[in-house]
Amino acid sequence: MRKLTFAIAGVIALVATSIAVAHGIDGAKTATAVSGTFAAAPSGTVTTRSCTTTDNKSITITDAKYTGTADSSNADLKGAITLRARSVINTTDGVGTVNGAYRIDVASGGDTVGAFSTVYDHGTIAGWTAGRAHTPHAKLLGNLSATFAANTGFAGGKIGGGTANGSALELGPTSCKPAKPPVEKSEARGTVSAISANSITVAQLTCAIPSAMSAGVNAKVKQGDRAEIHCTVVSGQNTLTRVEKR
Repeated sequence: MRKLTFAIAGVIALVATSIAVAHGIDGAKTATAVSGTFAAAPSGTVTTRSCTTTDNKSITITDAKYTGTADSSNADLKGAITLRARSVINTTDGVGTVNGAYRIDVASGGDTVGAFSTVYDHGTIAGWTAGRAHTPHAKLLGNLSATFAANTGFAGGKIGGGTANGSALELGPTSCKPAKPPVEKSEARGTVSAISANSITVAQLTCAIPSAMSAGVNAKVKQGDRAEIHCTVVSGQNTLTRVEKR
């Protein structure tokens, strides 16, 4: 009990001293609440790739630039906004992350710049942002939220001003394999009923001949020969991959 009393007394003394000398503490700075809104749509190339994890989850990774407008009663958060973001979304479960950086072109002087790291949950993001405000020597720290889709951008964005509770994720170790599109193949064996520089027909299967193969195929088989052809669908068209004379 005596130790507790001394501890409480020590805390009270420390608080009192802190109040008395607060103006002289190194690193103490003023804090001002700020808030703003923003919206931004894709600008330029949107790069998207997909893969499947070892636990059979479909992952879509998108890198893109988004441009739009930020608005606020605070001049530091008002102006044209450019965001560069990478979204990594588990499309199987509808969750993921959206991280990046932004720049707000304020009316005069230096721009406001910052980075953000957010959790994505079924079309909405919520997380934090940190950066440097247009006002000289002012740091920016707060919440950032919005609705988000990689192909349409940010809508209803907020910097500060209150935000939804957001979501939490566990990001575990795993590997991710690029998704392989289905390959449509066909083959036929029989008489070559038609052949030209551009196509070959065997047993009613007609396949386009790639220009790089044309001379070799036409030197190898002629109309009336028996042959076996193997074809793969390329851009919606059966395309020859191999021919063997029988």
